Formats: sequence, structure tokens, C-alpha cells
Amino acid sequence: MTITAGTARTPQEGGAQPPRKVAVPPGGPGPRPRGRARTGGPGPGPRPRQQALAARAVLRRRFWATVPARLRLLRTATAVLTAALALLLLVAGLAANGTWDGVADRDAPRTTSAADLNLALNDMDAQAANILLSNGDAGKGRLKTPYDKAVGFYGDARRGIGHDLRTLAVAAQGNRADEKTVESLTDGFAAYQELIGRALESDDRSGGEASAVDEYRRATDLLQSRLLPASRVLVSSNDGSFESRYVAARSTLSGRLIAVVALGVLLLTALGVLQWYLARRFRRILNPGVLAATVCALLAVILGAQMLISTSGQLRGARRDAFDSVVALSRARAVAYDANADESRYLLDPERRAEYADAFLAKSQKLYGIQGVTLTTYDVWLATTWKAYESDHQDLRFTGEFRRELDNITFPGERAAAEKTVETYAVYQRDDRKIRALVAAGKEQEAVEFCMGWEPGTSNAHFGAWMTALDKVTDINQAHFAASVRAGRSAVSGLLPWACGLLLAAMLLTALGLRPRLAEFR
Repeated sequence: MTITAGTARTPQEGGAQPPRKVAVPPGGPGPRPRGRARTGGPGPGPRPRQQALAARAVLRRRFWATVPARLRLLRTATAVLTAALALLLLVAGLAANGTWDGVADRDAPRTTSAADLNLALNDMDAQAANILLSNGDAGKGRLKTPYDKAVGFYGDARRGIGHDLRTLAVAAQGNRADEKTVESLTDGFAAYQELIGRALESDDRSGGEASAVDEYRRATDLLQSRLLPASRVLVSSNDGSFESRYVAARSTLSGRLIAVVALGVLLLTALGVLQWYLARRFRRILNPGVLAATVCALLAVILGAQMLISTSGQLRGARRDAFDSVVALSRARAVAYDANADESRYLLDPERRAEYADAFLAKSQKLYGIQGVTLTTYDVWLATTWKAYESDHQDLRFTGEFRRELDNITFPGERAAAEKTVETYAVYQRDDRKIRALVAAGKEQEAVEFCMGWEPGTSNAHFGAWMTALDKVTDINQAHFAASVRAGRSAVSGLLPWACGLLLAAMLLTALGLRPRLAEFR
């Protein structure tokens, strides 16, 4: 049979049947691709827990599983702790130096400038009264020595006030309340000088005494109502700022001391663990390099702690032991000059004698307060309470600025100087009674001469002796304040370099001590 080309065979003809393509619907059965679970769908891959375990194993092999890895880890830990401790000590030392700069160059000078301003205002007013009292009638009958001294002291006080106002104006920048106070003081002082100038001009004219007294009265009223209260506000403000910074500095030092000790303990513990591991792993009792590093670290911690403890102690000595007394004594000196001015005012202005007598007693109470006394009984009770104090220093029958100083006796020679101040004060108080007795007896010229004379035995001479004794106590405290500042700065400059140097040595010695051990594994 003939087969024609292109003719397909039928199944019956017995030929091979070509494979049939079968359409598979989506999702239907088919060959399983790789990576599929037996149950169908994509597989989850490595689980997070398995990944974490694998990463931990890698880290363990790298940093702890082998001896070199452990040594390197311990070396890094000690280096980090050493660097952290050195940085902490450096920061603490620089902050301590900043504290001492603030105490010596800002806080104390500003407070003493405010106290000096208060004193100078009182002194200037007292000397103005003394000039008027000693000038006579337009220079006739002038008491030459008292007049010349009063003129000189008046000029000194005026220049001192100008300097203090400039200093306080700079110090007040940034503190709006203090800026306003200084501005008010500056304006008020200008008005005060104008009134005093008019009084002195009137007193230089024949018959101008009454006008001079009137102008002086207006000036001293301005002083008492405006200038002195403002100056006391500045004293309190600057002293309060000093106190706030002192408390904050002491708190910071305590915190840093705790941090230094804690870091030091961690560092010494790390070095101890390293020494123990070396002894256990290499069958050696001690590693010389690590041992030397431990000694250096221990010394550094001791020196760093000593630096902070010494700084805190010297700061307390400067503020509490010394400067608190300086402030109290500065206030006492300003009150003393004001009380002394009340005596001159008492003699100069008969119309206000009762007022000035009460003012003198009030200021005496601020210095040496005795409850329930008058000018007549003050001397008796002063002697009684002082005798009781000499028998028992805890006797509390008097108060005031002198009491504050006597309760804060700290330094050698301070108690004797403070007691001398009270004794000379008692002499001055008795002089005041003599002045008032002379006035009551109609001997006003004798009272003026006794009040203003500088000869031994006169009131001014005794006032000078009192101020000399007061200055001696103040000088003792100021000297110890300066010594505390120097000692505090010396503690930082002397101990900090050694502590940081020892920590650097500890870091290097640790590295050198481990170097031979690590070399064994190369």
C-alpha cells in the first residue's frame, strides 16, 4: 500500500501516539519545587532563636572561648575602666579649680564689696557730721585735728563708695534685681552727695549752721531710708549667691567622690580577676605587670579620693569657718560706724536727740544684744552677761553679730582677738554714757571735744582701739580664708597629675604584663 506524505496515521494503524499536553489548573498538583515543605507552601527558613544561638556562638568563639580571646577581653575591660576613671578625675579636678576661681575671684569679693559699700556709706555720713561739728562758725573755733581727720576720712569714704558701686554694677550683670538695686544706689548716692555738698557749703558761711544742719538732716534721712537698706540687700544677695554655689559645689564633690570610689573598686576587681585567671591558666602565682598595674590603680584611687575630700574640706573651711565670720564682722563694723555717727548726729541736731539715742541703742543691740535693757542699764547688763560668758562659753544671755563670731571660733588666736573686741566695745559704750551725761549737764562743748578728740582716753581714741581689735579678728579669718583657697587649689594641682599619671601607668603595665602571655599563642 502506498503512503501519501503528510497523511497522519490513525490509532488503528498501530503507530506511536504523541504525548498529550495536559493543562494543570492553578494550585493543582504538580512537581514539588525545592524548599517547599511536605505539607505545601513556602518553608520558614532559619528561626530567630537559632540565629541568636549562632551569633552567640560566634561571639563566644571570638571573645571568650579561647585563652587569647579571654585575655584580650580582660585587657580591654581594664583599659576602659582605667580611662573612665582618669576622665572622671580630670573632669572633677577641672571643676574644682573652677570652683576655687569662683570663690576667690567672684563670690567672696562681691560680698565683701557690698559689705564695704555699707560701711563706707555709714563712714561718709559720720564724717560729714564730724566736719559740721568740728568746723565751728564758718571755721572760727574749729577743732583742727578732728576737722582735718574728718575731711580726710570723708574723702576716702566717698572714693571707696564710687569704687564699690562700679564693682557691684559689674557683678550684678545678668541679675535684674541686683541691677535695679545698684542703679537705685547710684542715683541715690548722687542725690546724697548733693545734699551733703550743700550742707558743707552752708557751714562755711557765717551763720549758716542752721541751714547746714537742715541739709544734713535731709541727707542722713536719705541714707537711712534708701541707701543703707539697698546696700544691705546687696550684701544679703551676694552672700546668698555664694552660699548657693557653695552648697551645690559640696554636693557635686560628694557625688564625684562616690563615683571615683565605685569606678576604682570596679577597676581593682577587674585587675584582680585578670591576675587570678593568669595564675590559674598559666600556673604562675603572680604576673608582675598586672601586679604593678594594680598597685598603681590603687594609689590613683586613693590620691583621687584624697583630692576630692581635701577640696571639700577646704571649701567648707573657707566658707563656714572663715568667710561666715568675715561677713558677720563686716556687718558689725558697718553697724559700729553707723552707731558712732549717731553720737555725732546726737550732738549736731538737738531736735532729734531722742531719735538718735534710740537709734544708737538699736545698733548696740545688733552688735551685743541684751533683752529688755535701756541706755541707762545697758552697761551693767553688758558687764554681767560678759562675765557669765567668760565663765561658760555656752552661756546664751546675749546675741548679735559678736555672738555669731564667738560661736564660730575656729582658728588659733581668734577667740582672744574676739574677746578683746568685746572688751574694747564695752569701753566705747561707757564713753557714750559720758557724752550724754555732759550734754545733760549743759556742757555740750566738752561733750563735742570728748566725742571727737583723738587724744588717749577720748571717745574717738577708744573707738579706734575697738576697730583695731575688730580688724584683727577679721584679718585672722580672711587670712585663713585665703589659706583654704590656696590649700584647695594645691590639692588639685598636686594630686590630680599624679593620679592621672598612675592610671596611665596602670594601663601600660597591664598591656606589658599580658604581652608575653599573648605571644605564646601566635
